[in-house]
Amino acid sequence: MTITRPVAGRRAVEVLLQTELRHAPDRRLVLVDAVWDPEEKDTEFTVAVDGGHRRVVVTDQRSPLGVTDAWHRHLAGGAGDDDSVLVITGTVPSDQLGLDLRAHAVRRYPLPVDRAEIVAQLFGAADLDPRMLGEHWLLDALLQAEPLDGWPRVGAVLTRDRAVRALLGARLGLGDPASDTLDLDADALFAWTRTPAGPSLYAALPREEQRGLETWLARTIGPAAPTLLTLAAEGRGSDALPLGVLASAALSSPSSEAAGFALGTLFGPALASFDTLRAFADAATGVLTRWIAQAEGPTAPAGAARSRVVAVLERADQLAADARLTDLVRGDRLLPSGYLGRLRALATCLGDRGEDATALLAEAALHDLEAHQLALLHAESTETARTAVRLTRWLATDPPSPATVAQGVREHLASSGWADLAIGVLAEGDASRDAAVGEAYRRLIGAARERRAVLDARFAGLLSSWSETACQQANGGALLIEDVLARTAAPLAQGGGRPLILVLDGMSADVAVRIAGELDRRAWTEIVPAAAKGTLPVRQAAVSILPSVTRVSRASLLSGRPSEGGQSAERTGFATFWRKRRRDAHLFHKGGYEGPPGHRLAPELVQALASDDIVAVVVNTIDDALADGREGTSGRWGLADIGKLPDLLNAARDYGRPVVLVSDHGHIVDRTERGHQPAEVTGVRGARWRTGDPGDGEVALAGPRVLTDGRRITAAWRDDLRYTARQAGYHGGASLAEVTVPVITLVPSGGTVPPGWVLLPPESAEPAWWKESGTAPGVVAQNTPEPPARVEEPKARPARRSTASGRLTLGQRTVRSAPYRTQREFVRAAPSDKAVEAALDALDAAGGKLSPGAVAAAAQAATGKSQRNPARFATMLERLLNIDGYPVLQLVESGRTVQLDRALLSQQFLPSEGNA
Repeated sequence: MTITRPVAGRRAVEVLLQTELRHAPDRRLVLVDAVWDPEEKDTEFTVAVDGGHRRVVVTDQRSPLGVTDAWHRHLAGGAGDDDSVLVITGTVPSDQLGLDLRAHAVRRYPLPVDRAEIVAQLFGAADLDPRMLGEHWLLDALLQAEPLDGWPRVGAVLTRDRAVRALLGARLGLGDPASDTLDLDADALFAWTRTPAGPSLYAALPREEQRGLETWLARTIGPAAPTLLTLAAEGRGSDALPLGVLASAALSSPSSEAAGFALGTLFGPALASFDTLRAFADAATGVLTRWIAQAEGPTAPAGAARSRVVAVLERADQLAADARLTDLVRGDRLLPSGYLGRLRALATCLGDRGEDATALLAEAALHDLEAHQLALLHAESTETARTAVRLTRWLATDPPSPATVAQGVREHLASSGWADLAIGVLAEGDASRDAAVGEAYRRLIGAARERRAVLDARFAGLLSSWSETACQQANGGALLIEDVLARTAAPLAQGGGRPLILVLDGMSADVAVRIAGELDRRAWTEIVPAAAKGTLPVRQAAVSILPSVTRVSRASLLSGRPSEGGQSAERTGFATFWRKRRRDAHLFHKGGYEGPPGHRLAPELVQALASDDIVAVVVNTIDDALADGREGTSGRWGLADIGKLPDLLNAARDYGRPVVLVSDHGHIVDRTERGHQPAEVTGVRGARWRTGDPGDGEVALAGPRVLTDGRRITAAWRDDLRYTARQAGYHGGASLAEVTVPVITLVPSGGTVPPGWVLLPPESAEPAWWKESGTAPGVVAQNTPEPPARVEEPKARPARRSTASGRLTLGQRTVRSAPYRTQREFVRAAPSDKAVEAALDALDAAGGKLSPGAVAAAAQAATGKSQRNPARFATMLERLLNIDGYPVLQLVESGRTVQLDRALLSQQFLPSEGNA
């Protein structure tokens, strides 16, 4: 009978010698009852024994004569002081070795190689998991893969799982083999397949070890592991995740059977069965979905998380194309081709005629696009598509017919200015650079510009008639630019207030609404004058002096009366205006407020802000860029794009100053084709105004509002008409975008709201068509038929006591509940019951999400008490409603949104109602 001897490698021999030679330091012969591992290349090495080193020579013999000859040659070859050790392995039975030879050997008999005992020693364990005793592949692998600094010490027993995890770390780089714990899941395994060396390390392992690791990983991670490891063994590990994503798309397609044949070709031997393939596909899509969530998260490394997702999905699309699967997986919710297909489908639905049916189709296509899992990852492209649908909604609304100039500029700031913002977004094109999508956006821009031309033509006619007699004493209901300081800054200055007036030269309505939307609502609260009964409060829009150029409009704004002049006239007029109100004032122009090296703002400006004086700063970023042709954002000026504006706002907040954001005039962007020439006219005085009789696209303006050329000019209202060389944009004309002067009034959160002013939540500032279809309207309009009550009117109309059916509202039921009454006793300075009722009802009607300003405005409307710090009000609601820390209500999205969990509210306060 043939006896199968164990295989011994270098590490097993080293451990054996370190143990035995410690007790027999004078011995030079070691017989080992094992055969030498043929994979071992080194038969001579040194081993550390008791602080010293012994040279070791290994020989594998198959006969007694060979054993004896090897020992004699070893003795004859050594020097007198040589203490080298000869290790003899082989298949010779111990009873065939002579007694004289065995007398020289350690323990005088062949030493057994107990791999289990050696492994236990290497891990510092007293015993092994019994399951490991029969797994020679695992024991041998642990001996071969021992790290240079040794295996970690594990305590009394080395478990099988701990041993395999350590082996995976050492062999494949899956974690740290020295770690006590090794987090291993599908995410880690798929991530490992995308490392440069991981799959190749697995492919180089002996087949028995591969099978052992595959079995263990399948039990630990799931049935996806065998398919993944088979791909790795074939050298296709880097394609494991893309193949899994593609398999998921193919198996979910309407023609999954047809796709199955192509998948068989793609996977090859890795395709054991369609059941295992589906498990592999589910695991892959689960991993990628989590990666996408990480890439979308606020703490995702810049670009890194997104890049790995894009790389996987682009490879999946490439594999689909190679296998001719593109058409079958076109509707997939994960592949980039599916996202692009949905984007193209949306583009075909964008109407250029303003039809309701077209708008509805576009809405459906947008929801389909937003449902794609890459919608947030391609946030820029998705937002551009969303903006295109908004513009389609605008085109589907009935065009406004303002009867006065005042109505025209207010409507522009409230609606058509947002359309200008949308046009600017679309003008930049889509991030995908797809030709079909780009062409659809171009047509939509054309349709929107046509409507804007109609609005501008109508407004130009109103402006022409109005300007003949309009003045400060007879303004026709319009806010004149020369009255802005008196109507906005002066109320803020009452009682020792210290407003900061920021004049953004050239800021048009679309720029203003974008800047206002980017403000940190935790730091600033927007306020507007309280509206007349039966109307909603809106942002203020003033009318510029004519022509709408800096020299007359900015001087008139800062002087508080119709004026013309440069910086000197502006400083004199500004100081005089405030001197009449017994206040000192400082005006800083370009170069005067920018700080020297090491300072963000000029020390003189900081000193003025720290004082009790009124301060104004003129910021020329927009106007300068238009003139210099540097408008690289197609008119989309954001908060960070305007020099020093964030620093100025931060300084104002630090010093507790309210802010008036205002312009002197607006501007239009040149969207004409390259090569478009200026009009051939006479009497040119500026890019958009001249003297002489008006022609097509022009209007004659005369009267007290015109401060130049004998109070009579001709101004262009059509946006493709100019009289000078091409620039990025222009002003001086009679279009709504040029004549409308936006006024944004802000107070620091918690600051004083002047009498007669109310909060303006972001939701109330957006036009209805800007919101998604089906989105609840602004809270003020939705919850009360009247606007928020004036602060000075304590007898404001209370919130509704019940719904239309007579049933108590959610807010009323909550504040009347026993848990609420108990909780209220533990919250100091809690909001009134009416305020809580109104806030909860507003959130409930809006689907559970509103801005802090909207929630505070609802409470103010119900109680007549100004909620001057919306963020603090929301925090107080959190303390009141979140029993035991359960998030019934919480601030999310970095404090920009208040979110109500209606089901949790019912569970905590209204258990008898269930989750209804």
